[in-house]
Amino acid sequence: MVSDPILRLCDFSFELGGKAILKEISLSVEKGEYLSIIGPNGAGKSTLLKCVNGIYRKGKGRVEIKGKSLSAYPPRDLAKLISYVPQGDGSSVPFTVKEFVLMARYPHLSPFSSVSRGDREATFAALELTGTSEFADRYLDTLSGGERQKVLIAAALAQGAEILLLDEPTAFLDPKHEEEIYRILARINRESGSTIISVTHNINHATLLSRRILALKRGSIAFYGPSEGIIKEGILEEIFERSFRFLSHPQTGRPFVVPEWSL
Repeated sequence: MVSDPILRLCDFSFELGGKAILKEISLSVEKGEYLSIIGPNGAGKSTLLKCVNGIYRKGKGRVEIKGKSLSAYPPRDLAKLISYVPQGDGSSVPFTVKEFVLMARYPHLSPFSSVSRGDREATFAALELTGTSEFADRYLDTLSGGERQKVLIAAALAQGAEILLLDEPTAFLDPKHEEEIYRILARINRESGSTIISVTHNINHATLLSRRILALKRGSIAFYGPSEGIIKEGILEEIFERSFRFLSHPQTGRPFVVPEWSL
């Protein structure tokens, strides 16, 4: 028996400032799935995450979470279902890592309750899973970009939501930290069963981690299907309007893609 998708969009469109940003988007995401979203700059990827998270409202069509309209969820109830990691902006945050991650438990707290043992356990479990326990007593401002990004993911995990939305989680990171972030996300998806929807520009990591890939171009769906389907001649060229080379890994034989440069 196939269960209902945890997230569904039906003919969803969204305008911002009178300009169409998303156009008739229809898709479904299964519980525990890892979906990567790719596409050129300005394609509507970040906007789509913000619409799913309820940051942007009043789109046309329908967004459903667990079979229920997004608009029917009070903010606190929605926060128990969806956590969101935006693009890192380097903002100053005057809290220690432990304090910051603990604050992510807000959907589970009442205005008059104190932090419970369960809240602390969820916080330390998130720190442990993301490899940030060693930073627990340091202030966020003292961490590197890669370390801060892991803490943001830890906070989203501590929030206890079923769906984790990430907007370019490895942007501006060096290859070492980029690899660490993707390994953490794969582990979260595998061990906690969280549904992950991640915007990325790394096509190879998208095909490695995801069962399906969504590609947007000018606000419309350009590709939506099995991850291996994106690495076929003509598809990426159409999406990004440039040439690519398709190669096989010398050790694993797994296909991967690199841009074709001509200077």
